[in-house]
Amino acid sequence: MEVVAQRVFEPFYMWLDIAFLVVFAGLLLYKKKYTTVVVGFLAGILYQVVDYGIFHLATHSRSISEGHSLFWVLLWMSMSYGFTNFAWIWLWISKDKNLFEWTILILGWWLCCPLLTQTFGPHDDYITIQRTTGAYHGWMALILFIGYLGLIIWNVTRKKKEERVNIPWLLAIGILVQFGWEVGLYLGGIRSAELSSIEEKIAPMIINSLLETNLGMPYIFVIFIAVSRRYKEKFGKRSRRLGFTERIAENNAEKVKDYENVSEYLA
Repeated sequence: MEVVAQRVFEPFYMWLDIAFLVVFAGLLLYKKKYTTVVVGFLAGILYQVVDYGIFHLATHSRSISEGHSLFWVLLWMSMSYGFTNFAWIWLWISKDKNLFEWTILILGWWLCCPLLTQTFGPHDDYITIQRTTGAYHGWMALILFIGYLGLIIWNVTRKKKEERVNIPWLLAIGILVQFGWEVGLYLGGIRSAELSSIEEKIAPMIINSLLETNLGMPYIFVIFIAVSRRYKEKFGKRSRRLGFTERIAENNAEKVKDYENVSEYLA
């Protein structure tokens, strides 16, 4: 079955989301998460290259309703989810002490933004944008398999447990980040709003969550280790540059500092 990923939303939804991105980036800068901001911005550019350059120009799998610019809508989508997803992933991998707060902020926004649009939007214009996936999901699967194969080979050749990559942790991040985004779109009536069958509505949520963001996790982890073994979050150089294996062991030993307080938040 051809999986069709479709969104229907008002331009007002875009403007609300742009305002959120400014607030989110501002909070990251306030907390001096400079590397996180740069990674999110570069990821947004990468999303645009893939979405407009490959999905649209190369495979012709993207389409948009008449009267709207595909380039500009995709630029917003790319910067929105590219920045948010990869900034969030970077915070996860680095085990930021405020990870719980960042998570609630992002998931809460993905749920609330479409609901705010339903209540306060002008309801006089709608954008329908969709993509089919048959032309490239096989390539995505190949990228995912190669990435995780590399991590598996790395782990089985390590004698010391602390030098192995925590693959379950990366899988959890890659799947849950995309799943949170997909659920927010689905519950907000944006994802697959004009598709009729349950299969058409649910399939993008399941397949995208397993595949799309998750395929990048092995590579973003390698980038994270390569950067963080030399530089601190504030761009300053570490007093001693760590070896690649040494930095993995250090990252494995790190904990989410406020994780033990989550039960207090939920009590």
